[in-house]
Amino acid sequence: MDHRHRSSKRYPHRVCRRFDMDANTPDGLLRWFGDLEDPRPGHNVMHRLSDMLAIAILAVLCGADSWVDVATFGRCRLAWLRTFLSLPHGIPSHDTFGRVFGRLNPVQFEKCFMNWMAAVAQSDVRWIALDGKTLRHSFDHASEKAAIHMISAFSQANQLVLGQLATEAKSNEITAIPQLLELLDLQGAVVTTDAMGCQKAIAAKIVDQGGDYLLQIKDNHPSLHEDLQLLFAEGMRKDCLGVAYEFTEDTDAGHGRIETRRLWTTEEVDWYAQADQWKGLARFICVEAIRQVGGKRSTARRYYLSSCRHATPESLLATIRGHWGIENGLHWCLDVSFNEDASRIRQGNAAENFSRLRRLALNLLRQDKTLKIGLKAKTKACSWDHQYLMHILKQ
Repeated sequence: MDHRHRSSKRYPHRVCRRFDMDANTPDGLLRWFGDLEDPRPGHNVMHRLSDMLAIAILAVLCGADSWVDVATFGRCRLAWLRTFLSLPHGIPSHDTFGRVFGRLNPVQFEKCFMNWMAAVAQSDVRWIALDGKTLRHSFDHASEKAAIHMISAFSQANQLVLGQLATEAKSNEITAIPQLLELLDLQGAVVTTDAMGCQKAIAAKIVDQGGDYLLQIKDNHPSLHEDLQLLFAEGMRKDCLGVAYEFTEDTDAGHGRIETRRLWTTEEVDWYAQADQWKGLARFICVEAIRQVGGKRSTARRYYLSSCRHATPESLLATIRGHWGIENGLHWCLDVSFNEDASRIRQGNAAENFSRLRRLALNLLRQDKTLKIGLKAKTKACSWDHQYLMHILKQ
């Protein structure tokens, strides 16, 4: 049931323009979403889209992970919300939230998100990691709808999500990555991907947009992978004939483990018969990771190709390590702080749009430097202190 006020006002079907709220409106972020088109027919619209979006963002910042949570947050904070939202019919029901966000155009929502990020993360976006994450419980057996796979562009330097795109399977990353790249400003940036994104067309698109690539090679390019194993085996013996290598290493120790990473790189690529098919190809790279935990030792080697012509071995190793960090910096945080893997939201576009709300909340919390606490603790602070919550939204 919707919790309604006495007013019988209805809102016509129109674009949700820049929010016409009073001076207390938390519009630092919300103004970037002013062009979202309301998907509802105009004859029976009781709740403003701007109000619903504001409530949803605030609720997710406080840890909401379902539409029931969002509606409950609204009812519990109704008096406070009315100080800056109109809410003539009170708080929408959880079913209303689900229906509206299920019909909300995810492409428009993403465009608004990326316009906001282009404004707040305009500096220091030098390393961009592309990686995918499946929303495990977004599948629907009844409708045979596959689980949604979200590909995110993640700024390694400031730990912010720059953009995301949904596909229906991990295998679709190859076609989705170029679409995501099209939306990003890559001028002067280094883009990293795992082996799935190591494609000639993707490399060319990155270079064409003014960026450089650093792409992992695995068995998706078996011949080149085998050649690189042989090439760097010579470099590791220190008696290689006729090939110039650069080398660096670093070591981390702590929590009962020691991890050493070694990097070899060479700019000699002319021996590779298909070198001219990889636009801008400038070097090959090998990284060896040696991990010791207790008495156990493990070694893993990874191989890369890159267009980074003037990079040092140290900067290459830092970039590769940064890409490995997306698992903890993004995926783990979404699961632990926002309970993403357990979410069963699936109606229409709702799973994709709620995923976008989580990434939006993650970015907002990451931008705040006033509290030196973790993300989970910040969501609790938002739920306990509405002044801190408003501070987060007004950034």
